[in-house]
Order: sequence, then C-alpha cells, then structure tokens
Amino acid sequence: MNRGAPLLVALLVVASTVTMAAAAGAATTTETGSSTTTQSDAAAYAGAHVEFDVQGDAIANYSVDGDPTFSAVAVQSRSETDAGAGLDADTDLEATTDLDGAGLSLETRAAASAEIAADSGATLSAHDNQRGTLVVESGDDAQYVEADLAANAEAREDGERVVVETDGRDGSFLVVGDGEVAVDENGDVTAELGAGATLAFRSYEDGDRDDTAAYEESLIAEGSAAVEVTADRRDGETVTDAATFGRETSAEVATTANDTVEMTIDRTTHEGTVVLTTVSEEAVGSLENLSVAVGGEAAVEASSRTELESAIGGNESRYVVVQDTQAEGQATVYVAVNHFSERTVTIDSADGDGTANGSDGSDGSDGETDGDETDESDGDSVPGFGVGATLVAMLIGTAARLRR
Repeated sequence: MNRGAPLLVALLVVASTVTMAAAAGAATTTETGSSTTTQSDAAAYAGAHVEFDVQGDAIANYSVDGDPTFSAVAVQSRSETDAGAGLDADTDLEATTDLDGAGLSLETRAAASAEIAADSGATLSAHDNQRGTLVVESGDDAQYVEADLAANAEAREDGERVVVETDGRDGSFLVVGDGEVAVDENGDVTAELGAGATLAFRSYEDGDRDDTAAYEESLIAEGSAAVEVTADRRDGETVTDAATFGRETSAEVATTANDTVEMTIDRTTHEGTVVLTTVSEEAVGSLENLSVAVGGEAAVEASSRTELESAIGGNESRYVVVQDTQAEGQATVYVAVNHFSERTVTIDSADGDGTANGSDGSDGSDGETDGDETDESDGDSVPGFGVGATLVAMLIGTAARLRR
C-alpha cells in the first residue's frame, strides 16, 4: 500500500472544501422580503417607481419611473465639511460644492421603501411611490446635502424651494425646519440643514406639478403636514408606506383583509398635523364610499383649505377627499388631526347599503359652517375642496397608542 495515498486524499478533501467555501461565499444570498438577492446587488433598490444604488459615500443613479433624476446624492456633517473645506459662517451655500460625503449603508429594504444610514448621523429614506419621495433627516448634528443632477436634468430656485426639471418629470426640494436649499455654482442642488431639520424631494410627471402639488409642498415646508401615506395594489397585494417629515413624528401603516388602511401616528409633540394619504381604488375597495374618523370619532368634512387647516389645534379633526384627475382610480385624503395623544386613522370603503363599517352611517358632519367655505376661484380651495365638488366620507376605527 502506498503510504502517501492517505495524505494525498486529505489534501484533496481540504482543497475541495476550500473551493466549495469560496464558491459559497461568492454566491451568498440575502433574504429581502419575499425576494432573494445576491450580495453583489445588496446595495441596490429597484421598486415599482424608484431605483437607485448605494455606492460607498453616495446614493447613485436615482431615477423615478425610469426617468434619471440624480447621478449622486451625498451627505456630510457641517462641522466636518467646514473644517475640511476651510468654510466659515459667511460662506454662501451656493459655494458649498463637492462634498466628501459620509459613508452610507443600506439598512432596511421593504416593498415600498428603503432606509440608508450615514456615518455623519443623518438618515436618508427613499419611498417607492408615484412622487419618488426622498427624505433626508439631519439627526442631532447639522448637515450638508449635495444632489448632483442627472445629465438631462436642470435645477432652478423657486422662492425657498429648488425645482428640478428632467425630460419627463418635474420635482422640488423643500426644507422643513432650520435650513435652506439652493442651486450651487455647478448647477447642482446643495442644502444646509440644522439639527433636527428635514430635506424632502417630491417629483411629478411632466405637467402634473400644479396648484394642488404646490399646496401640499407648502403644508410640508411649513410643518403643517408631517406624514405622507400611500396605499396601492401591486401584483395582487396591497402595498403601503408612510413617509414622515420631521423627527418628532413617526408613522406606521397597514391593511386588513377587508380593504381597510390603518395608520398609527406617533408624535412627541401635542400639536396636530395634516396627513396626506393617497389611496387606490383597488386598495380600499371603492373610492365612492369611503369613510374616515380620528381617535374613534368621525372627522368633520371640510370644504376649503382654511377650514381644513383650522382643525389643527381645534376641537375636532377634519378631512376632505379629492379625486385624482391625473390618475384614474386614485384619490388623496387630507386628514387634519387636531391634536395628538393616542391616535389612529383608519380608512375603508362602506358597506353596500352606504353605511361605513362600524359606524352609524352619518357623514360625521355637525352641519355647521364657519364662514370659510369658498368656491374654487378664491385661491383658498384645492380641486375637490369646492362646495360643488364631490367629497367622500371616511371611517376611522381601532385604537392605537401614540407616545407623546
């Protein structure tokens, strides 16, 4: 017997094991929801509307509905940026270009959103909705944000906002809290955010950035609308998502088997807010017979912007439903929650007899008017807010606990 044979066999076994381990390492997979992705694309996100990559210190190739918007989005703490570039308090924001960028990591990836953490303490979240919403939260430290535009995109300043125009879409950057956004010397977008501030980007199909879009942007920028919720039907399943603007607010949204959308909103402040909710007919069963209530009580139907916003800090919550004229089978529900302690907002379709599930069939209106009703020509109304327009009622059910 050849005494070298056992040694040769052992070496072959070791070599085979190493080879198999290397192959297994190259094919490492990561479970993400119902899909399995290889390690090579673990830093990429591809949803129904939004696609992007996370490449070291930047979000790269951000596109909405196939339309390239940003080639790169980077964030860096203001202290590190100022020290590295020799900037001071007198330096114009437009001159703040070419950030080094803090390291980024894709923390969570869901069916309709992704969250990216920055080494600088900021948090970035991309929301896979028709707006292609991108939100940057500064966290405890002041931050700079730089968005380099895609090849066919252009940016221009529009008051306190920056509008980005591409071949197929228009979008806008707005700041919530202490900060500002501007077009820098290279024609890209630069923002400065104080601690606890938010930078939000929302986009629209070409021509859809109308008065209603501008009104929603104003609500967000002023801090009057802190939550944006979407509920849509995709591949036979209802997909929901909640974007928040400001770190004092968090929100979760879910659906039940009977076409019910439930939103649990948590605010560390007592102050109320407007919840912008976009729902598809497939997600809620019907847009003709919706019903809404807040904290177990029916919200009161509003007929003007002033009347809706007056609910914040008032005695009762108000709402209005606006049918989307651009997207068939879709509506936006504006719910003004008057204050916060323990609040839940539930949206579902009514029973066949017109009675909302779990309600007495009333529309929640007290029959009173406060003199704020206007027609759509006075500048106070959003399409659908006018007295003559169709407004649909909604239901608010289950209790959810919110921490102050």
